Amino acid sequence: MTADVLPALSARVRTAAHPAADVCACGADATSVLADRPNGTVVRHGATVVKAHAADTARADLAARLAVAAHPGLDGVLLPPLTPDAAELDGRPVTCWPYGTPVDRDDPDAAPWEAAATLLAGLHRTPDAVLPPGLPPMRGPEKAARALARLRAAGPHPAAAPVLRAWAVLPPWARDEAPMPDTGTLCHGDLHLGQLVRAGNGDWLLIDIDDLGRGDPAWDLARPAAWFACGLLPPDEWTRFLAAYRKAGGPAVTADGDPWPALDVPARALTAQTAALAIAKSVERGRPLDEVEMSVVDACDRMAAIPPELAKGRPA
Repeated sequence: MTADVLPALSARVRTAAHPAADVCACGADATSVLADRPNGTVVRHGATVVKAHAADTARADLAARLAVAAHPGLDGVLLPPLTPDAAELDGRPVTCWPYGTPVDRDDPDAAPWEAAATLLAGLHRTPDAVLPPGLPPMRGPEKAARALARLRAAGPHPAAAPVLRAWAVLPPWARDEAPMPDTGTLCHGDLHLGQLVRAGNGDWLLIDIDDLGRGDPAWDLARPAAWFACGLLPPDEWTRFLAAYRKAGGPAVTADGDPWPALDVPARALTAQTAALAIAKSVERGRPLDEVEMSVVDACDRMAAIPPELAKGRPA
C-alpha cells in the first residue's frame, strides 16, 4: 500500500512547496522519502514535508491533534502544520509540515536530552483552555498493546515468555484494557529523540502528533527511563534528562526525591513493548536477537519477578 501512494504523495509535496509555480525548478533530487511505512509515509521536497497517515486514522482525532499543534499556545513546543486541515489521498489523510533538521544519530554525544526534557515539560504544562474539545487520550498504552499482539502473532519464540510475563503483571490501564487514571495532561505519547527536529531558527521542537492526547505524563518519560533501567542509556544522560525536566517544572514526577514511583509502570510497559517489537521483527526477518535486544528481554525477565506494587521505586 505504501508504494502505491508514493508517486501521488511526491506530486502533492511538490505542489505544496510551490503553490504559485507552474513548474518546479528544484531538480530531481529535491524530493526524498523520509519514511515509508503503512502507518506513516513521509516525503520531503525542499523545506516542505507531507505525511500520509494510516488509512484507519480517526479523522476527528487527527483534526483535534492538528488543532493542538497549530495553537499559538504551543509555539516553541510543537512543530506547527503548514495547513490547519488534513487532505485525503488514496484513502489516507495527508498533513503538511515545514521541514526540520533531525537529531544526528551518528553523534550520540550531542543528543539533545535537555531540550527534549524541557519541551516535554512545556507540553505537559499546557493549560486545559488551549486543548480543543474532543481531544482523544494519548495512544501510548494502545501502541504497547499492539506490540504485544504483534509478538503473539509472530508465533512461538524462546524469548517471548519473559516478555509476556512482564506484560501480564502490569495494571490494566497500562495494557490498554482500562482507562488511564490520569487524563488531565497533554502528552506526546511516543517520545524519543527521533521526535525532535531543529527549526530554521535553531530551536528544537517536538514532531509527530499521531499519538498526542490526554493522559499520564509519566508515559512520555518512560522510554528514556526504560533505557536507563536496561543499561542502554548512561546514568549521566538519564540524570541530565530528568534534571532538565524537573527544572522546567514538569509535572510527571516530584520536584526532587525518587522519581520511580511515578515512572515504574510506564517504564515497564515501554520495556515490554520494545522487547515485543524486537522479537516480532527478528521472527519476520529470520534473524536472532542482537545483544541490545536481549538486554531488553532480560529486563522483562527481572520485571516479571518483581510486580510493580513490590518494586518500591527501584528501576527494573
